[in-house]
Parts: sequence; structure tokens; C-alpha cells
Amino acid sequence: MIPVTFDYVRAESVNEAIQQLKDSDGEGKVLAGGHSLLPLMKMRLTEPQVLIDITGIDALKEVRKEGDRLIVGALNTHREVSIHPDIKEHIPLVAETARQIGDIQIRNKGTMGGNIVHADSAADLPAAAFVLDAEVLITNEFGEQAMGIDSFILGPLITMMPEDSIVTGVSFQIPPTHTKSTYLKYFHPASGYPVVGVAAVAGTDSNGNIDFVRVGITGAGDVAFRATSVEEELLGKAPSEAVIKEASKLAADDGEMGSDLFASPEYRENLCKVYTERALKSILL
Repeated sequence: MIPVTFDYVRAESVNEAIQQLKDSDGEGKVLAGGHSLLPLMKMRLTEPQVLIDITGIDALKEVRKEGDRLIVGALNTHREVSIHPDIKEHIPLVAETARQIGDIQIRNKGTMGGNIVHADSAADLPAAAFVLDAEVLITNEFGEQAMGIDSFILGPLITMMPEDSIVTGVSFQIPPTHTKSTYLKYFHPASGYPVVGVAAVAGTDSNGNIDFVRVGITGAGDVAFRATSVEEELLGKAPSEAVIKEASKLAADDGEMGSDLFASPEYRENLCKVYTERALKSILL
């Protein structure tokens, strides 16, 4: 299909983009990678009167460390996220996840900010975001605010994004240095989206007992979630195949399983258990 007629403007700064959003009277949309927005426009599921191109704002590509958090600018593409030395050093889980998003064309153009804002229930990055206690950095005319990822994403394609605001970055908690991480997913054979994707970070103390563990799951339902039941079951225990297998049985307990033509809720529940077990074994054993 062909989208409705729209105007196109370029913003040279964050403040300019915010002003252009205000001037559009709620009829403007921000354009970055465009992989989510343009298909919706072609199907006329959204009909913005103005597209505000923010790809020329260099400040939105910054990556910086602040205390125990790493802030990744919203305009960094998935490709850039996957190879950035600071991301690979401090939050390798995010780099590994970005490497598995879509295909090479999507990774070269799609952006971190767009991935989070779109809130697709089958997006890869939310699993890592939940595991690393991510905060979405949102800027409007009154300044910047940080909103936890669990508060920001309300449902499929639904967020707490304020009007006349843009996402400038995502702040990730840097996990302890003794931990390892991984992201595993069962690919949908047609789309490459995760039918279920599992992000995990874990480590053991000097006695060999698990002292840090985080598990995030995406694709299984309407929103990504933390598998806190698995985490609680593992904390303080020495990792073994039996311990991990038993804890992984709880992987679906903290989320609601979705259903479509490809996978039933029961199938997704089993995938949560299987991929959680595989992820945890790969970093703990």
C-alpha cells in the first residue's frame, strides 16, 4: 500500500526535534531507522502528517559510562551496538543480542531507540533490557527523565512515551565483573523474530555458589518479563545440571504465554524452560 501524504522535516538537535513535535499538534512522528514506522504507514495503521528525521543528531549516538551504568544513545544502530568496544566490555549481553536482530539490512539501519519505543512483543532487546534493569531516557521541553523499562512498556506497541518527547538513550546497569552472559532464541523460521528469546547473566562467589543471576524472556507473550522465580530458586546454590534443570521449570511462571498460528501457549511455555536451561548451563557450567 501507499501511505497518506505527509510532510518531511529534518531536525539538527534534540531541542529542534522536540519543537517540531510540538508544532505538529500531535500529528508528527519521529523517523530514525524507519523499519517499524514505515510499514505501519504503508498499511495506514498510522497516518502522521509530518515525519521528523532525527538521523542527523550526532549527540544521539554517544555511548558513555556513568558510575555503574552504561548509557547508549538512541540512534546507535544494531550493528554499531554489536561492535562498540565499550558495550562489548561492560554489557556484552546487549552486543550479543544486537547481533541476532533481524538480518544485516535491519541491523545496519534499525536503531536501539526505535526498537525499544516500538515495543514489539517479539523484539529481542527487551529481554536484555529487563535483565540489566534498563532505564529509557526521555527528553522533552522540560528536560530529561529516566523511566524503568518495566514501567515504560505496557503492552504490544504500547508504551508510556509522553507526548512531544523523544527517546535520547537507554541506560543499562553494568553487571558484576565476575558474571557471564548470553542471549539464546528460537527463531521464527519466516521472520527471524524470537518465538522465545532468553537473556541471562549469572556468576558465582568464591565458594562456588550462585551470587548473581538475572533471566529475561521475550517473545513468549505480550511483553518481555524477568523470570524472577528462576532467579530466586538458583541464588545461593552451587550450579549443577540438576539444579539448573529444576530451576528452569519455573521459567514461564512470571509471564503470560501468547498464542498464534505458529506456537501455542503450551509450546511457548516449554520453549521458555528449554532455552532458560540452555542459557544458564552455557554460562554457569
